[in-house]
Amino acid sequence: MPNEPVYKYPRMRLSRRAVQGITNAVFHMLCDFRVIGRENFPDEGPLLVVANHFSFLDPVAVLTVAAPHPIEFVGGFRTPNAPEGVSWLRKAYGYYPVFRGTGSQIAFRAADAVFGQRGMLAIFPEGSSAHPILRPPRGGAAFMAARSGARILPIGLDGFTDVFPLLAKGKRATATVRIGEPFGPIEAPGRGRKRRQLLDEIGHDIMRRIRDLIPPERHGHYSDDPEVRAAAAGTEVFEWDEKPEGT
Repeated sequence: MPNEPVYKYPRMRLSRRAVQGITNAVFHMLCDFRVIGRENFPDEGPLLVVANHFSFLDPVAVLTVAAPHPIEFVGGFRTPNAPEGVSWLRKAYGYYPVFRGTGSQIAFRAADAVFGQRGMLAIFPEGSSAHPILRPPRGGAAFMAARSGARILPIGLDGFTDVFPLLAKGKRATATVRIGEPFGPIEAPGRGRKRRQLLDEIGHDIMRRIRDLIPPERHGHYSDDPEVRAAAAGTEVFEWDEKPEGT
């Protein structure tokens, strides 16, 4: 299991500003990098940033558009869909790693600490980038939001799965980050099954708000088109439910 981190906010400010500058330049070099709704990004927290996760480039896109804010990340301890050549970026920027499927408390402790210092924390509710369509969320994002009272900022990411395949053909992809309007804070009062149902609905609301920021063909389980929803059947299975990460 990963060692318990020190929950200081902000941290690694110089290296993170350098990484954000580098990734911004690289994105503009590799693709037509577009940011829509930058004015919706609040100047201060507590703020929970949520986004769809279709590509290993998604966290890089979020940290890039978050500049100059010192945003924190919670993510999987391993990144099986990312090439080994970008591992330096995770180390240079830093994030709170958790083993998926284990019920680790590191993510929630990180959220409590960051939000308690009026900070910003990003999480991908789907838990992995296994499929290029929206899937139902894991419970972490809704639980963090309800527990902290932080506002929630939805972000839609589109085109990042095309960046390297098109580059290999000598073409430039259009990669777009759409920043929605922040909402909340939200509450989930009660206990037991009642609270669990409220948290589930909050999670679905988060995904619907992300849905509205990406193209219809990517809406998956949250599409208004029954054929698109039917085509998404089976993608709701979480890869680490049967065999938790790290076991």
